[in-house]
Amino acid sequence: MNDSIKYVLDETRLPRAWYNLQADLPRPLPPVLHPGTHQPVGPDDLAPLFPLELILQEVSTEREIPIPEPVRDVYRQWRPAPLYRARRLERALQTPARIYYKYEGVSPAGSHKPNTAVAQAFYNQQAGVKRLVTETGAGQWGSSLAFAGALFGLDVQVFMVRVSYDQKPYRRALMETYGARCTPSPSSETNAGRTILAKRADHPGSLGIAISEAVEVAAQRDDTKYALGSVLNHVLLHQTVIGQEAMAQMEMADDYPDVIVGCTGGGSNFAGIVFPYLGAQLRGGRKVGIVAIEPAACPSLTRGRYAYDFGDTGHLTPLTKMHTLGSTFTPPGFHAGGLRYHGMAPLVSHLKELGLIDARAYHQSQVFEAGVLFARAEGIVPAPEANHAVKGAIDEALRCKEEGVSRAILFNLCGHGHFDMQAYIDYFGGKLADLDYDEAELAMALAGLPSVPEPA
Repeated sequence: MNDSIKYVLDETRLPRAWYNLQADLPRPLPPVLHPGTHQPVGPDDLAPLFPLELILQEVSTEREIPIPEPVRDVYRQWRPAPLYRARRLERALQTPARIYYKYEGVSPAGSHKPNTAVAQAFYNQQAGVKRLVTETGAGQWGSSLAFAGALFGLDVQVFMVRVSYDQKPYRRALMETYGARCTPSPSSETNAGRTILAKRADHPGSLGIAISEAVEVAAQRDDTKYALGSVLNHVLLHQTVIGQEAMAQMEMADDYPDVIVGCTGGGSNFAGIVFPYLGAQLRGGRKVGIVAIEPAACPSLTRGRYAYDFGDTGHLTPLTKMHTLGSTFTPPGFHAGGLRYHGMAPLVSHLKELGLIDARAYHQSQVFEAGVLFARAEGIVPAPEANHAVKGAIDEALRCKEEGVSRAILFNLCGHGHFDMQAYIDYFGGKLADLDYDEAELAMALAGLPSVPEPA
């Protein structure tokens, strides 16, 4: 038996269009609302933050949106990304399951995030924008936008959640190497940050706070726009190159997934691997079991409320309907910083409400145990976020073992953990505690959800 089976597509198979799930939804997505009027937002409402092309993608119901050639030219540096059959892991688990993983750690930034960072930088540069500002949790998104900004001649400022800024100095160094400025959040540079620091000087930060700071800066300057690494429709759209390539590679393997597993924080990596398969299913194709894996310390899909909420803590953004823990919720500082967001992408939340996906939550000690097992079998050290998908895939494979059935399991290994080794040091030293959120704080955050009347 061959220990390592790698399925590689040549450049001619690089997708020419992004796939838009909104074209195939059985029920349309609830509209984004203006926080003052509670009426659907229009392009003018979003123009201070995004260039027109991205606004049009956000609301599009076209099934395919062509990928501009300058974006495809950059993609060619690492795309199509490889797909692997994890035979050594299968043997370690003694499972009859067939485990496949799409590996996005081959990108320059080490994760799936450049798939949208490059696209967003391109559209902003075409619109005459000079400067991009964003937030980041673990730093994978921040480093990806810094990389893309360098390619397209854009200045980039990144507000990095304070706890991750302290935990992950090498991510900061990577951003600075690409030319970006990395600022710990909450900071004294914005009204939103100063307000938080006045209440608690040692605040660990949250993605909601960092978004407030970035949006505030973007809205103040005509030459500056905001870029987001997850959650919004156009971001999820750009990630569908992952699933489209995986479909072609699974064809090469003469197989088709019975189950797809993805880790979920804001939803971009999950959408990237899942949406093309789900679209095929919705158009009458083969049914696939889909499992979203999230951290137990920030469980928006499994514990959040499906409601309209702000995307940020400072309430500067429009209202979107999503599974949310409340915009003021601050999760504990567990190591998977990319999964510490209070809400889930509206599209992913909508799929959960439609019963098209399932969700599971794990504590970080469980997912690191799975990540170490994977690394020792397959040789790749996953990022803390990716460990959630690894754990989900292993559990599915063990279920196959218990039931005595062989199923094909596909997951997206969304990035490597080379800049996250302190987390592994903590795990091996017994210092990686299973952090739980504060139930009282969650209740308070949910009680503060905006009151939005149901549409007539």
